[in-house]
Amino acid sequence: MRNAAIVGSVLVFAACSLAPAHTRPELASAPEYPAVYEGDSATAGTSASEIEWREFIVDDRLEALIGLALENNRDLSMFTSRIDEARGFYRIQGADRLPTIGVRGDATRTRSGAAASGASAGSDPVTFDRYSIGVGASVFELDFWGRVRNLSEAARSQYLATVQAQRAFRLSLIRQVASTYLASVEAEERLRLAEATVASRSEGLRIAQVRFEAGITSGLDYRQAESLLMQAETQLAGLRLAQAQLQNSLAVLVGSRGGETLPAPRSLTEQSSGIRLDPGLPSDLLLARPDIIAAEEQLRAARANIGAARAAFFPSISLTGSLGFASSDLDNLLGDDGLTWSFGPSVNLPIFDGGRRRGNLTVAEAREDIAIANYEVTVQEAFREVADALAGRRFLAEQVAAQERATQAQREIAELARTRYDEGVVGYIEVLDAERNLFSAEQALLQLRRSEAENLVTLYVVLGGGLT
Repeated sequence: MRNAAIVGSVLVFAACSLAPAHTRPELASAPEYPAVYEGDSATAGTSASEIEWREFIVDDRLEALIGLALENNRDLSMFTSRIDEARGFYRIQGADRLPTIGVRGDATRTRSGAAASGASAGSDPVTFDRYSIGVGASVFELDFWGRVRNLSEAARSQYLATVQAQRAFRLSLIRQVASTYLASVEAEERLRLAEATVASRSEGLRIAQVRFEAGITSGLDYRQAESLLMQAETQLAGLRLAQAQLQNSLAVLVGSRGGETLPAPRSLTEQSSGIRLDPGLPSDLLLARPDIIAAEEQLRAARANIGAARAAFFPSISLTGSLGFASSDLDNLLGDDGLTWSFGPSVNLPIFDGGRRRGNLTVAEAREDIAIANYEVTVQEAFREVADALAGRRFLAEQVAAQERATQAQREIAELARTRYDEGVVGYIEVLDAERNLFSAEQALLQLRRSEAENLVTLYVVLGGGLT
Protein backbone atom coordinates (compact mmCIF):
# COMPACT_ATOMS: atom_id res chain seq x y z
CA MET A 1 0.00 0.00 0.00
CA ARG A 2 2.83 2.35 0.86
CA ASN A 3 4.51 1.70 -2.49
CA ALA A 4 1.23 2.29 -4.30
CA ALA A 5 0.78 5.57 -2.48
CA ILE A 6 4.28 6.65 -3.47
CA VAL A 7 3.69 5.76 -7.12
CA GLY A 8 0.36 7.57 -7.06
CA SER A 9 1.93 10.69 -5.60
CA VAL A 10 4.63 10.64 -8.27
CA LEU A 11 2.02 10.38 -11.01
CA VAL A 12 0.01 13.26 -9.57
CA PHE A 13 3.05 15.50 -9.34
CA ALA A 14 4.18 14.49 -12.84
CA ALA A 15 0.84 15.64 -14.23
CA CYS A 16 0.75 19.00 -12.44
CA SER A 17 1.62 22.37 -13.94
CA LEU A 18 2.37 25.54 -12.01
CA ALA A 19 1.60 27.81 -14.97
CA PRO A 20 -1.45 30.11 -14.78
CA ALA A 21 -4.46 28.77 -16.66
CA HIS A 22 -4.71 30.42 -20.06
CA THR A 23 -7.79 32.58 -20.52
CA ARG A 24 -8.27 34.99 -23.38
CA PRO A 25 -8.45 38.61 -22.13
CA GLU A 26 -11.79 40.34 -22.46
CA LEU A 27 -12.49 42.01 -25.77
CA ALA A 28 -10.67 45.34 -25.65
CA SER A 29 -13.04 47.02 -28.11
CA ALA A 30 -16.73 47.70 -28.65
CA PRO A 31 -18.86 44.60 -29.34
CA GLU A 32 -19.99 46.11 -32.66
CA TYR A 33 -18.61 48.55 -35.19
CA PRO A 34 -19.78 52.19 -34.99
CA ALA A 35 -23.47 52.72 -35.74
CA VAL A 36 -22.62 55.18 -38.50
CA TYR A 37 -21.56 52.18 -40.64
CA GLU A 38 -24.44 50.00 -39.52
CA GLY A 39 -26.22 50.13 -42.83
CA ASP A 40 -22.97 49.44 -44.64
CA SER A 41 -21.61 46.66 -42.46
CA ALA A 42 -24.93 44.90 -42.14
CA THR A 43 -25.07 44.33 -45.89
CA ALA A 44 -24.73 40.63 -46.67
CA GLY A 45 -21.39 39.64 -48.08
CA THR A 46 -18.55 37.14 -47.91
CA SER A 47 -16.03 36.76 -45.11
CA ALA A 48 -12.57 37.95 -46.15
CA SER A 49 -10.93 34.85 -44.63
CA GLU A 50 -12.88 32.70 -47.11
CA ILE A 51 -11.56 34.56 -50.16
CA GLU A 52 -8.15 33.78 -51.63
CA TRP A 53 -6.24 36.92 -52.56
CA ARG A 54 -5.96 35.92 -56.21
CA GLU A 55 -9.74 35.83 -56.36
CA PHE A 56 -10.08 39.24 -54.74
CA ILE A 57 -7.47 40.96 -56.96
CA VAL A 58 -8.87 41.43 -60.48
CA ASP A 59 -5.98 43.30 -62.09
CA ASP A 60 -3.79 40.63 -63.73
CA ARG A 61 -0.72 42.84 -63.56
CA LEU A 62 -1.18 43.48 -59.83
CA GLU A 63 -1.77 39.77 -59.25
CA ALA A 64 1.51 38.96 -61.00
CA LEU A 65 3.39 41.60 -58.97
CA ILE A 66 2.00 40.28 -55.67
CA GLY A 67 2.98 36.76 -56.67
CA LEU A 68 6.53 37.92 -57.38
CA ALA A 69 6.66 39.78 -54.06
CA LEU A 70 5.52 36.73 -52.08
CA GLU A 71 8.25 34.76 -53.80
CA ASN A 72 11.15 37.21 -53.82
CA ASN A 73 10.66 39.79 -51.06
CA ARG A 74 13.73 39.80 -48.80
CA ASP A 75 11.85 40.77 -45.63
CA LEU A 76 9.47 37.87 -46.14
CA SER A 77 12.47 35.55 -46.52
CA MET A 78 13.67 36.69 -43.09
CA PHE A 79 10.27 35.88 -41.57
CA THR A 80 10.41 32.42 -43.13
CA SER A 81 13.87 31.83 -41.65
CA ARG A 82 12.59 32.92 -38.25
CA ILE A 83 9.92 30.23 -38.47
CA ASP A 84 12.64 27.62 -39.07
CA GLU A 85 14.59 29.04 -36.14
CA ALA A 86 11.58 28.89 -33.80
CA ARG A 87 10.72 25.38 -34.98
CA GLY A 88 14.26 24.23 -34.24
CA PHE A 89 14.20 25.80 -30.77
CA TYR A 90 10.88 24.09 -30.05
CA ARG A 91 12.39 20.74 -31.01
CA ILE A 92 15.35 21.39 -28.71
CA GLN A 93 13.07 22.18 -25.78
CA GLY A 94 10.83 19.22 -26.56
CA ALA A 95 13.83 16.88 -26.58
CA ASP A 96 14.46 17.68 -22.89
CA ARG A 97 11.24 15.83 -22.02
CA LEU A 98 12.79 12.54 -23.16
CA PRO A 99 15.98 10.84 -21.96
CA THR A 100 19.05 11.05 -24.15
CA ILE A 101 20.33 7.54 -24.85
CA GLY A 102 23.67 6.82 -26.46
CA VAL A 103 26.05 3.96 -27.17
CA ARG A 104 29.58 4.22 -25.83
CA GLY A 105 32.67 2.17 -26.51
CA ASP A 106 36.19 2.50 -25.02
CA ALA A 107 39.51 0.80 -25.46
CA THR A 108 42.45 1.87 -23.25
CA ARG A 109 45.94 0.60 -22.56
CA THR A 110 47.59 1.72 -19.34
CA ARG A 111 51.26 1.43 -18.26
CA SER A 112 52.07 1.77 -14.58
CA GLY A 113 55.67 1.92 -13.43
CA ALA A 114 57.03 0.57 -10.14
CA ALA A 115 56.82 3.94 -8.40
CA ALA A 116 53.25 4.56 -9.51
CA SER A 117 52.01 1.10 -8.53
CA GLY A 118 53.82 1.02 -5.16
CA ALA A 119 55.97 -1.97 -6.14
CA SER A 120 59.53 -2.38 -4.99
CA ALA A 121 62.28 -0.60 -6.84
CA GLY A 122 63.48 -2.43 -9.90
CA SER A 123 60.16 -4.19 -10.50
CA ASP A 124 58.90 -4.42 -14.05
CA PRO A 125 56.24 -1.89 -15.11
CA VAL A 126 52.70 -3.17 -15.36
CA THR A 127 50.76 -2.80 -18.61
CA PHE A 128 47.09 -3.70 -18.84
CA ASP A 129 44.24 -3.23 -21.30
CA ARG A 130 40.61 -2.38 -20.65
CA TYR A 131 37.71 -2.64 -23.09
CA SER A 132 34.12 -1.56 -22.52
CA ILE A 133 30.92 -1.14 -24.49
CA GLY A 134 27.49 -0.11 -23.31
CA VAL A 135 24.40 1.97 -23.62
CA GLY A 136 23.56 4.76 -21.22
CA ALA A 137 21.09 7.51 -20.43
CA SER A 138 22.46 10.91 -19.54
CA VAL A 139 21.02 13.07 -16.80
CA PHE A 140 17.24 12.99 -17.28
CA GLU A 141 15.06 15.27 -15.17
CA LEU A 142 11.86 13.80 -13.77
CA ASP A 143 9.49 16.65 -14.55
CA PHE A 144 7.38 16.46 -11.39
CA TRP A 145 6.64 20.18 -11.30
CA GLY A 146 6.20 20.76 -15.05
CA ARG A 147 9.30 22.92 -15.51
CA VAL A 148 10.52 21.16 -18.65
CA ARG A 149 6.98 20.75 -19.98
CA ASN A 150 6.27 24.46 -19.55
CA LEU A 151 9.51 25.44 -21.24
CA SER A 152 8.53 23.20 -24.16
CA GLU A 153 5.03 24.73 -24.22
CA ALA A 154 6.53 28.24 -24.25
CA ALA A 155 8.78 27.30 -27.17
CA ARG A 156 5.79 25.84 -29.02
CA SER A 157 3.75 29.00 -28.52
CA GLN A 158 6.63 31.15 -29.69
CA TYR A 159 6.90 28.98 -32.79
CA LEU A 160 3.17 29.33 -33.52
CA ALA A 161 3.41 33.09 -32.93
CA THR A 162 6.23 33.25 -35.48
CA VAL A 163 4.11 31.38 -38.01
CA GLN A 164 1.27 33.87 -37.53
CA ALA A 165 3.69 36.80 -37.69
CA GLN A 166 4.84 35.59 -41.08
CA ARG A 167 1.22 35.33 -42.26
CA ALA A 168 0.55 38.84 -40.97
CA PHE A 169 3.55 40.12 -42.89
CA ARG A 170 2.36 38.37 -46.07
CA LEU A 171 -0.96 40.20 -45.75
CA SER A 172 0.88 43.45 -45.08
CA LEU A 173 3.06 42.82 -48.14
CA ILE A 174 -0.03 42.30 -50.32
CA ARG A 175 -1.36 45.61 -49.01
CA GLN A 176 1.91 47.44 -49.63
CA VAL A 177 2.30 46.11 -53.17
CA ALA A 178 -1.31 46.94 -54.00
CA SER A 179 -1.03 50.43 -52.51
CA THR A 180 2.18 51.22 -54.38
CA TYR A 181 0.85 49.73 -57.61
CA LEU A 182 -2.41 51.69 -57.44
CA ALA A 183 -0.46 54.87 -56.73
CA SER A 184 1.62 54.07 -59.82
CA VAL A 185 -1.54 53.55 -61.91
CA GLU A 186 -2.88 56.86 -60.62
CA ALA A 187 0.39 58.60 -61.47
CA GLU A 188 0.27 57.10 -64.97
CA GLU A 189 -3.29 58.33 -65.55
CA ARG A 190 -2.42 61.73 -64.15
CA LEU A 191 0.60 61.80 -66.45
CA ARG A 192 -1.59 61.17 -69.48
CA LEU A 193 -3.96 63.88 -68.29
CA ALA A 194 -1.08 66.31 -67.73
CA GLU A 195 0.44 65.52 -71.14
CA ALA A 196 -2.92 66.11 -72.83
CA THR A 197 -3.29 69.35 -70.86
CA VAL A 198 0.19 70.50 -71.87
CA ALA A 199 -0.57 69.74 -75.51
CA SER A 200 -3.91 71.61 -75.28
CA ARG A 201 -2.36 74.61 -73.57
CA SER A 202 0.53 74.69 -76.02
CA GLU A 203 -2.04 74.97 -78.78
CA GLY A 204 -3.84 77.65 -76.76
CA LEU A 205 -0.61 79.57 -76.36
CA ARG A 206 0.03 79.38 -80.10
CA ILE A 207 -3.44 80.74 -80.82
CA ALA A 208 -2.98 83.46 -78.20
CA GLN A 209 0.28 84.49 -79.85
CA VAL A 210 -1.34 84.68 -83.27
CA ARG A 211 -4.21 86.76 -81.87
CA PHE A 212 -1.77 89.00 -80.04
CA GLU A 213 0.41 89.55 -83.11
CA ALA A 214 -2.72 90.27 -85.12
CA GLY A 215 -3.75 92.89 -82.57
CA ILE A 216 -6.94 91.08 -81.64
CA THR A 217 -5.97 90.61 -77.98
CA SER A 218 -3.60 92.29 -75.59
CA GLY A 219 -0.26 90.99 -74.34
CA LEU A 220 -1.93 90.17 -71.03
CA ASP A 221 -3.93 87.34 -72.61
CA TYR A 222 -0.78 85.97 -74.19
CA ARG A 223 1.13 86.01 -70.88
CA GLN A 224 -1.77 84.41 -69.06
CA ALA A 225 -1.85 81.57 -71.61
CA GLU A 226 1.91 81.20 -71.23
CA SER A 227 1.56 81.03 -67.42
CA LEU A 228 -1.12 78.37 -67.73
CA LEU A 229 1.18 76.26 -69.90
CA MET A 230 4.11 76.63 -67.47
CA GLN A 231 1.95 75.44 -64.60
CA ALA A 232 0.94 72.32 -66.52
CA GLU A 233 4.57 71.59 -67.50
CA THR A 234 5.68 71.96 -63.86
CA GLN A 235 3.04 69.51 -62.70
CA LEU A 236 3.99 67.12 -65.50
CA ALA A 237 7.63 67.08 -64.38
CA GLY A 238 6.55 66.48 -60.77
CA LEU A 239 4.34 63.58 -61.82
CA ARG A 240 7.20 62.02 -63.79
CA LEU A 241 9.39 62.20 -60.69
CA ALA A 242 6.67 60.64 -58.54
CA GLN A 243 6.15 57.87 -61.08
CA ALA A 244 9.87 57.03 -61.12
CA GLN A 245 9.97 56.90 -57.31
CA LEU A 246 6.92 54.64 -57.19
CA GLN A 247 8.48 52.27 -59.69
CA ASN A 248 11.62 52.09 -57.53
CA SER A 249 9.54 51.35 -54.42
CA LEU A 250 7.60 48.68 -56.26
CA ALA A 251 10.84 47.03 -57.41
CA VAL A 252 12.04 46.77 -53.79
CA LEU A 253 8.73 45.27 -52.62
CA VAL A 254 8.60 42.80 -55.48
CA GLY A 255 12.25 41.90 -55.02
CA SER A 256 13.01 42.27 -58.70
CA ARG A 257 13.65 45.03 -61.18
CA GLY A 258 11.37 43.38 -63.63
CA GLY A 259 12.28 41.76 -66.90
CA GLU A 260 9.28 39.50 -66.60
CA THR A 261 6.51 39.84 -69.13
CA LEU A 262 3.62 41.32 -67.17
CA PRO A 263 0.00 41.71 -68.28
CA ALA A 264 -1.33 45.14 -69.16
CA PRO A 265 -2.65 47.15 -66.20
CA ARG A 266 -6.28 48.03 -65.62
CA SER A 267 -7.52 51.54 -65.07
CA LEU A 268 -8.52 52.80 -61.64
CA THR A 269 -12.20 52.39 -62.47
CA GLU A 270 -11.69 48.67 -63.20
CA GLN A 271 -9.95 47.65 -59.94
CA SER A 272 -13.00 46.50 -57.97
CA SER A 273 -13.78 42.77 -58.01
CA GLY A 274 -17.38 43.42 -57.05
CA ILE A 275 -17.05 41.09 -54.02
CA ARG A 276 -18.90 42.49 -51.04
CA LEU A 277 -16.92 41.83 -47.85
CA ASP A 278 -18.87 41.09 -44.68
CA PRO A 279 -16.96 42.47 -41.66
CA GLY A 280 -18.95 40.42 -39.17
CA LEU A 281 -18.38 41.34 -35.50
CA PRO A 282 -15.19 42.60 -33.85
CA SER A 283 -14.97 39.30 -31.96
CA ASP A 284 -14.53 37.52 -35.31
CA LEU A 285 -11.17 39.26 -35.68
CA LEU A 286 -9.78 37.22 -32.77
CA LEU A 287 -9.71 34.14 -34.98
CA ALA A 288 -9.18 35.81 -38.37
CA ARG A 289 -6.37 38.30 -37.78
CA PRO A 290 -2.93 36.62 -37.66
CA ASP A 291 -1.42 39.45 -35.60
CA ILE A 292 -4.06 38.90 -32.88
CA ILE A 293 -3.47 35.14 -32.94
CA ALA A 294 0.29 35.77 -32.67
CA ALA A 295 -0.25 38.09 -29.69
CA GLU A 296 -2.32 35.40 -27.95
CA GLU A 297 0.37 32.78 -28.56
CA GLN A 298 2.93 35.13 -27.03
CA LEU A 299 0.66 35.42 -23.99
CA ARG A 300 0.52 31.61 -23.77
CA ALA A 301 4.31 31.50 -23.88
CA ALA A 302 4.59 34.12 -21.12
CA ARG A 303 2.27 32.10 -18.86
CA ALA A 304 4.16 28.88 -19.55
CA ASN A 305 7.39 30.63 -18.54
CA ILE A 306 5.75 31.58 -15.23
CA GLY A 307 5.11 27.87 -14.63
CA ALA A 308 8.77 27.09 -15.34
CA ALA A 309 9.90 29.88 -13.00
CA ARG A 310 7.63 28.62 -10.20
CA ALA A 311 8.86 25.04 -10.64
CA ALA A 312 12.42 26.22 -9.96
CA PHE A 313 11.48 26.65 -6.27
CA PHE A 314 10.97 22.88 -5.93
CA PRO A 315 13.64 20.15 -5.91
CA SER A 316 14.80 18.87 -9.28
CA ILE A 317 15.16 15.10 -9.44
CA SER A 318 17.28 13.53 -12.18
CA LEU A 319 18.11 9.99 -13.20
CA THR A 320 21.22 8.53 -14.79
CA GLY A 321 21.80 4.96 -15.86
CA SER A 322 24.02 2.75 -17.96
CA LEU A 323 24.23 -0.89 -19.01
CA GLY A 324 27.16 -2.56 -20.73
CA PHE A 325 30.20 -4.82 -20.60
CA ALA A 326 33.78 -4.23 -19.47
CA SER A 327 36.78 -6.55 -19.61
CA SER A 328 40.55 -6.53 -19.75
CA ASP A 329 40.38 -9.11 -22.48
CA LEU A 330 38.66 -8.26 -25.74
CA ASP A 331 37.74 -11.90 -26.35
CA ASN A 332 35.82 -12.06 -23.06
CA LEU A 333 34.15 -8.66 -23.36
CA LEU A 334 30.63 -9.95 -23.90
CA GLY A 335 29.34 -12.25 -21.20
CA ASP A 336 27.99 -12.40 -17.70
CA ASP A 337 31.43 -11.90 -16.19
CA GLY A 338 31.79 -8.53 -17.95
CA LEU A 339 28.26 -7.27 -17.36
CA THR A 340 28.14 -3.86 -15.66
CA TRP A 341 25.27 -1.54 -14.89
CA SER A 342 24.55 1.50 -12.82
CA PHE A 343 21.41 3.43 -11.95
CA GLY A 344 20.68 6.24 -9.56
CA PRO A 345 18.75 9.39 -8.89
CA SER A 346 20.05 12.78 -7.82
CA VAL A 347 18.23 15.58 -6.06
CA ASN A 348 19.11 19.25 -6.28
CA LEU A 349 17.54 22.13 -4.36
CA PRO A 350 19.45 25.40 -4.03
CA ILE A 351 19.36 26.70 -0.46
CA PHE A 352 20.62 30.18 -1.20
CA ASP A 353 20.82 31.78 -4.64
CA GLY A 354 20.78 35.48 -3.79
CA GLY A 355 17.18 35.90 -4.98
CA ARG A 356 17.83 34.59 -8.49
CA ARG A 357 14.72 32.38 -8.62
CA ARG A 358 12.54 35.10 -7.16
CA GLY A 359 13.91 37.53 -9.74
CA ASN A 360 13.23 35.09 -12.58
CA LEU A 361 9.63 34.70 -11.37
CA THR A 362 9.19 38.49 -11.19
CA VAL A 363 10.49 38.84 -14.74
CA ALA A 364 8.14 36.11 -16.00
CA GLU A 365 5.12 37.70 -14.31
CA ALA A 366 6.02 41.14 -15.69
CA ARG A 367 6.28 39.66 -19.18
CA GLU A 368 2.81 38.20 -18.76
CA ASP A 369 1.48 41.70 -18.00
CA ILE A 370 3.31 43.03 -21.05
CA ALA A 371 1.84 40.25 -23.22
CA ILE A 372 -1.69 41.01 -21.98
CA ALA A 373 -1.26 44.72 -22.75
CA ASN A 374 0.20 43.89 -26.17
CA TYR A 375 -2.75 41.61 -26.92
CA GLU A 376 -5.27 44.29 -25.94
CA VAL A 377 -3.47 46.95 -27.99
CA THR A 378 -3.38 44.61 -31.00
CA VAL A 379 -7.14 44.00 -30.71
CA GLN A 380 -7.86 47.72 -30.39
CA GLU A 381 -5.68 48.54 -33.39
CA ALA A 382 -7.40 45.84 -35.45
CA PHE A 383 -10.81 47.25 -34.49
CA ARG A 384 -9.71 50.75 -35.52
CA GLU A 385 -8.31 49.57 -38.85
CA VAL A 386 -11.51 47.73 -39.76
CA ALA A 387 -13.68 50.66 -38.66
CA ASP A 388 -11.56 53.06 -40.74
CA ALA A 389 -11.78 50.79 -43.79
CA LEU A 390 -15.56 50.45 -43.41
CA ALA A 391 -15.84 54.23 -43.19
CA GLY A 392 -13.73 54.49 -46.31
CA ARG A 393 -15.87 52.01 -48.19
CA ARG A 394 -18.95 54.08 -47.54
CA PHE A 395 -17.71 57.66 -47.66
CA LEU A 396 -15.07 57.34 -50.37
CA ALA A 397 -17.75 55.99 -52.71
CA GLU A 398 -19.81 59.06 -51.92
CA GLN A 399 -16.80 61.32 -52.51
CA VAL A 400 -16.04 59.73 -55.86
CA ALA A 401 -19.63 60.14 -57.01
CA ALA A 402 -19.68 63.78 -55.90
CA GLN A 403 -16.32 64.50 -57.50
CA GLU A 404 -17.45 62.95 -60.78
CA ARG A 405 -20.39 65.37 -60.83
CA ALA A 406 -18.11 68.27 -59.91
CA THR A 407 -15.63 67.38 -62.66
CA GLN A 408 -18.37 67.21 -65.25
CA ALA A 409 -19.63 70.61 -64.09
CA GLN A 410 -16.10 72.07 -64.34
CA ARG A 411 -15.72 70.60 -67.83
CA GLU A 412 -18.91 72.34 -68.96
CA ILE A 413 -17.78 75.59 -67.32
CA ALA A 414 -14.45 75.42 -69.16
CA GLU A 415 -16.17 74.81 -72.50
CA LEU A 416 -18.60 77.64 -71.85
CA ALA A 417 -15.80 80.02 -70.83
CA ARG A 418 -13.85 79.20 -74.00
CA THR A 419 -16.94 79.79 -76.14
CA ARG A 420 -17.72 83.11 -74.44
CA TYR A 421 -14.09 84.18 -74.81
CA ASP A 422 -14.10 83.37 -78.52
CA GLU A 423 -17.24 85.47 -78.83
CA GLY A 424 -15.56 88.33 -77.02
CA VAL A 425 -17.98 88.29 -74.10
CA VAL A 426 -15.42 87.61 -71.31
CA GLY A 427 -11.71 88.11 -70.83
CA TYR A 428 -9.09 85.39 -70.98
CA ILE A 429 -8.76 85.39 -67.20
CA GLU A 430 -12.07 83.51 -66.97
CA VAL A 431 -10.80 80.89 -69.41
CA LEU A 432 -7.62 80.64 -67.36
CA ASP A 433 -9.51 80.07 -64.11
CA ALA A 434 -11.95 77.60 -65.68
CA GLU A 435 -9.21 75.43 -67.20
CA ARG A 436 -7.15 75.53 -64.01
CA ASN A 437 -10.17 74.44 -61.99
CA LEU A 438 -10.97 71.68 -64.49
CA PHE A 439 -7.43 70.33 -64.33
CA SER A 440 -7.53 70.32 -60.51
CA ALA A 441 -10.93 68.59 -60.50
CA GLU A 442 -9.71 65.86 -62.86
CA GLN A 443 -6.60 65.30 -60.76
CA ALA A 444 -8.69 65.13 -57.57
CA LEU A 445 -11.03 62.59 -59.16
CA LEU A 446 -8.10 60.32 -59.99
CA GLN A 447 -6.79 60.61 -56.43
CA LEU A 448 -10.18 59.67 -54.99
CA ARG A 449 -10.55 56.69 -57.33
CA ARG A 450 -7.13 55.45 -56.25
CA SER A 451 -8.03 55.94 -52.57
CA GLU A 452 -11.25 54.00 -53.04
CA ALA A 453 -9.51 51.08 -54.77
CA GLU A 454 -6.74 51.06 -52.15
CA ASN A 455 -9.27 51.13 -49.32
CA LEU A 456 -11.01 48.01 -50.68
CA VAL A 457 -7.71 46.12 -50.57
CA THR A 458 -7.06 47.47 -47.08
CA LEU A 459 -10.46 46.26 -45.89
CA TYR A 460 -9.70 42.79 -47.26
CA VAL A 461 -6.34 42.71 -45.46
CA VAL A 462 -7.48 44.09 -42.08
CA LEU A 463 -10.31 41.55 -42.00
CA GLY A 464 -7.69 38.78 -42.23
CA GLY A 465 -7.99 37.86 -45.89
CA GLY A 466 -7.22 34.32 -46.98
CA LEU A 467 -3.79 33.42 -48.38
CA THR A 468 -4.14 29.87 -49.67
